[in-house]
Order: sequence, then structure tokens, then C-alpha cells
Amino acid sequence: MYSTKFIAQEDYENFRGVYEDFRLKAESEYNFELEPLDYSGFLEAIEKGLIECIVLYDEHVPSGFLVYTTAISEAVELNIVHCIQKDKYMEHSKELLQKFLDETQTQRHSKIVCYPMLGEQKSLIGVIAKLGFQFVGIEVLRYKMNSVESKDLFNRARVVKLPQGYEVTSWHSMYFEDVIKIALEAFKNSSDALFDPRFTTEAGCRDVITKIVKNIYAEFLPEATSILLYNGKPAGFAFMNITDGRIVNVPLVGIMEEHQGKGLSTIMLKHSMDVILDKAKAGVISEINTTTETNNLQALRLYKNLGFLEDYSYPQAYLPVM
Repeated sequence: MYSTKFIAQEDYENFRGVYEDFRLKAESEYNFELEPLDYSGFLEAIEKGLIECIVLYDEHVPSGFLVYTTAISEAVELNIVHCIQKDKYMEHSKELLQKFLDETQTQRHSKIVCYPMLGEQKSLIGVIAKLGFQFVGIEVLRYKMNSVESKDLFNRARVVKLPQGYEVTSWHSMYFEDVIKIALEAFKNSSDALFDPRFTTEAGCRDVITKIVKNIYAEFLPEATSILLYNGKPAGFAFMNITDGRIVNVPLVGIMEEHQGKGLSTIMLKHSMDVILDKAKAGVISEINTTTETNNLQALRLYKNLGFLEDYSYPQAYLPVM
């Protein structure tokens, strides 16, 4: 009844309707912040080897697809599982996931699989749990520029005075090597390292920071990226970037253990937000968003103190190396 295969050029025309169905539902059903690639852009990404697409056929009719990539990080990143027929979503998804696991078996001997189960995909949690996946809860928080509540919380934020020896400045490339070491210390034992093993090594942290500052993930905002200095040496950071010229993201906030517990992360983040909020006066920037683990109470307090509001949560699934 069902068959699965990697998409090929001869499938492009028949598959278009399935992809366009996904595009229509990307925001409402999958919590996408930005409109996905148009169909020609999607096919171009496949042709360039940036993504892999497995298509499911039900009675020889394309009815769903799964997209994954190994081009961004050291993990096999499962991006989306979409099926047209809601009454067959579970069984169609099982077929796609099994094909995915079969095709990536060799890679999974050295790479973990990570899968942010956004929107409707949360209904698959039982399915992939049986396939050996484990989970971390992720919370999405937003500071919306038109939110009175966010503005009020930010204006009333509890911010300590910088202790002697500390200062906060904006990003400069001369801080690059020190920031890599801070990232390794801050994240190597965190849940982030469970689904992004780059955080467990210095080389991996170098890759993450390089891709942030080289605009791989989004447009880097050096003037809004804060560096905490202690006696002139970097001790923490709060990175900022922007997508589509309007959605600002906080990809990483990290601080060395010996400097934690002093309210310094709040100072760094507020320094970054002051820059963003000043830029937002032109009316282009719509929000600042970030994610953190649902059980990371310290991080949740940090963001909420500065006006971020909880929006939604999702399971971040990961499959350990075989």
C-alpha cells in the first residue's frame, strides 16, 4: 500500500501539491516563524545537497514527506515530517521515520539525530519514543515590540549594579577565542549538548560560534551582542542575530561558572536589548525571541525578568549515537 523513496527530478511536478500543502500550514500547524522556501527554492536546496527529502506514496500518490540535513551541524537534523491526510498522519509518519532511520543507519554510528517536534509533530512523541528517541522540553519565549506587558516588565526589571572589575561591551572579533572557551565551559554538561554534540568539544564550539558570527544561521548583530569582561578578559556573552530584518533571536547566552549567581547575565542581556529596542524605534523589528529548556528555571527567570513572555513549548527529540 505504501512506498517511500528519495525525491528525484521525475517526481518534482507530482510532489508540488504536497509541498504547497505544507507551506500553507507551516505557520498555523507547525509554528514556523517565517514562510518556508518556495517550491523552486526547496528544489534548489535538494539539488545542492543542503537537504534530503523522502517522499511517501499511498497507492502511488505522493501523500507526505520528511526532510533532514547533515549540512548545518554535526548531528543529523530531522527538520519536518508532514502528511496531507490527518486520519493517516500516524501511520504515514511511521513509514517515513522508518525509511529515514534505515537510510541514515551508517551516519548514526557517529552522529546523533535531533528533531524539534514543532506544532502538530508533538503527536508523534509516542511513535518516536518506541524508536529509541529521548526528549528535552523546550520553551519558546518572546519579547514583542507591541506588547505593553513586555515593555512594562522590561522597564521594571531587577538589574544589579556591575560589581567592581566588571564591564559590558559589544562584540569584537578579538574576543572570538575566549568566547569559544566560555561556550565549552558553559554548555558541555548542559542539555544543549544532548542534541547538539558540538558543545562537548572546543572544535564543536568553534563551529557554533563561527556560524553565528559568519551569518550562517541568521544575520549577526555585533553591535547588539554583549561581552562581559572581568578585569578586561571575557567572562560571558549574549549573542544576538536577526532573520528577515525583523525577528531578532538570542541564540546563546553563556557565562563562566565562577561569575554566575551575581545577576551578570541579566546585565548582558539588557545591554543587548537596549540596542535592539533602540533599533526597533524605526518600526521594522517585531520581536526578540529565544528558547530554553522547560526545566531551566534560572534561564526562565532571566528572560521573564526582562519582559519575555512564554509562547509555547515543544519536545526536542534526540536519538543517541548507535
